[in-house]
Amino acid sequence: MSASTGILPGGYWDSAGVLHREFELTVLTGREEELLAQTRRTESASLVSAVLSRSVRRLGNISPLTETEASRMLVADRQYLLLKLRQITFGDVVRADLFCPWAECGRRISLQFSVDDVPVEAPAERAPSYTVTLSRQAMDKEDEALRAVCFRLPNGADQEAVTPLLADNEAEALTALLARAIQRIGPLSSPGMDDIAALSPLARAEIETAMERAAPKVELNMETDCPECRRGFLVPFDVQRFFFGELRMDRELLYRQVHYLAYHYHWGEGEIMAMPRNKRQNYVELLADEIERLNNGE
Repeated sequence: MSASTGILPGGYWDSAGVLHREFELTVLTGREEELLAQTRRTESASLVSAVLSRSVRRLGNISPLTETEASRMLVADRQYLLLKLRQITFGDVVRADLFCPWAECGRRISLQFSVDDVPVEAPAERAPSYTVTLSRQAMDKEDEALRAVCFRLPNGADQEAVTPLLADNEAEALTALLARAIQRIGPLSSPGMDDIAALSPLARAEIETAMERAAPKVELNMETDCPECRRGFLVPFDVQRFFFGELRMDRELLYRQVHYLAYHYHWGEGEIMAMPRNKRQNYVELLADEIERLNNGE
């Protein structure tokens, strides 16, 4: 499989208020694989934006997709595209080794599932922004207009902005995320960090619940059973870390393929690096078969 088309569960709203959901996704070439192999930023949202801008051939009538546009896509849509990109790169089946989390067991086990089996849920309605009316207990106000909170859904750029805060202060990172996503609280537009911090815990909980309900979902917690102790548990599947890790481990293979094809076919590095991995592999296998045939005097 060298390309994929589909519909995003959420969608990208452009500056003109047009929703784009249909996408065309093409496989990564050696250049993108090299980019991933040379960076250690497996958790970086900016790296996801860079990869998507290179692999999304078209999003609605947007072509090409810039890194800025990729960064403004919804979190779940970016996860969905990474899943589809992993599927056309390595195939539908995902295999991983892990350890049973039960302390009395701890055995090494293997997990296997299909990309198409990952649950994806589209929202009931799509909009560039949403409004939730907080309870009087949350805001201690009678006027509904003063309790109205307008927000947009978090995107990749938000992830990139708050990631540096996560390691030191998760609560501050969440406050920063809400400050970026909340557009208005009552008459107050563009609230800042202090305004978000001043909200009651109940108000923040109601806003977060409203965001969760409005957002598309890609369920990345996989249910499995340990074959040794027979107990079940949830496995969080970090598609970004897993997929980029798979590509990074193949760095040596990439350079060996380039060397092999350049040596025998006298192709330039640029020509070979512009090929997707399945095309490079096909040429490598054909060449290996031909060399074996000649060595056997056939």
